[in-house]
Amino acid sequence: MSDSTTSTLAAAAAFSSPFSGHVAHEHPTRDGLVQVRLRAERLASVTLISTWMGGTQALCAALGQALAATDLFPLPAATGQTAQCPLGLLLRTGPHEFMLIGSGAVDVAAALKAHITPDIGAVLDLSHARCRVHIQGPQAEATLGKLFALDFRDAAFGVGQLKLSGHHHVPCSLHRLGADRFDLYLLSTYAHGQLESLQDAALEFGVALTLAN
Repeated sequence: MSDSTTSTLAAAAAFSSPFSGHVAHEHPTRDGLVQVRLRAERLASVTLISTWMGGTQALCAALGQALAATDLFPLPAATGQTAQCPLGLLLRTGPHEFMLIGSGAVDVAAALKAHITPDIGAVLDLSHARCRVHIQGPQAEATLGKLFALDFRDAAFGVGQLKLSGHHHVPCSLHRLGADRFDLYLLSTYAHGQLESLQDAALEFGVALTLAN
């Protein structure tokens, strides 16, 4: 592991968890059911890759080189598409931007900046500013439907897709992993309250919370 990566991880550890104050718990229904499971965690590496209007083609070309994109691993072509890549999970979060979720084992920003120069676009480390809540269970979709004005039918929100949404005027990105499994990417500033809202919405179904870090 490089010195820069070690420094990045040490700096991330210095920040208190955005979920501080929440405790792991399990609240079943009267029938003993737990139909929604939540796991809240900080992220080791989050990198925003963006450009300006008119710069998307050059950014995609440089990003493709940085990630060794091929026909078997094409870059996400439209907002809401996602792809696994050698450095982690690549999310197309806008017409002119991507977000890369990494494991923290590699200095992602340095690897990308070797190809994405300032005349092409910007590479910004947002590891301190994003976190994730995983939700799964037979009532996960029903729980999310209380908070997000989204169409959760398969035709509108398929597995692997990303939706940019929010609740109570707070933004959130939802990545569908399966029929009843989702990852929610939250702004760290508001994550504590958003997790509380998720627990409240799931309470009638029976809910369990795990804190990963």
